[in-house]
Amino acid sequence: MKDIMLKIIGSQITRNDGDERVEFITEGKYAEEEDSVLLSYNESELSGMDGCTTSLRITGDKIKMERYGRLIGVDTAIEFEQGRRFKGYYDTPFGSIEMEVLTNFVVNNIERENASGYLDIDYNVCLKGLAESRSRLKIEIISEYL
Repeated sequence: MKDIMLKIIGSQITRNDGDERVEFITEGKYAEEEDSVLLSYNESELSGMDGCTTSLRITGDKIKMERYGRLIGVDTAIEFEQGRRFKGYYDTPFGSIEMEVLTNFVVNNIERENASGYLDIDYNVCLKGLAESRSRLKIEIISEYL
């Protein structure tokens, strides 16, 4: 595993009020397994998930994201693949809610030769009976951490 620095930009896309955006830079880990790249990082207060770890398994244009930690009672897993729906559960302080994710597009520009590049994921999330929103997640490897 390599130590890296990541720039994380999460946006919730709204029609009228402009985008709500969270951006932070954090230390992370980079590893390769056969045909996949693995990225992981600790969430921050800015993301509202301080104390949680996010890991991504990137295989071509398919991404599996997992979140776990002390603030969530149930580990959360989401799969992103363009044009596909994923059903799962989203953990809240009040319990788990059924969730459906439709991935609009995935751009995987990770360069394995030098552990650099970025991911860009655009998706819609529907929390059963509560809310529907469009989000975008950009993760850029900005350098190896020495």
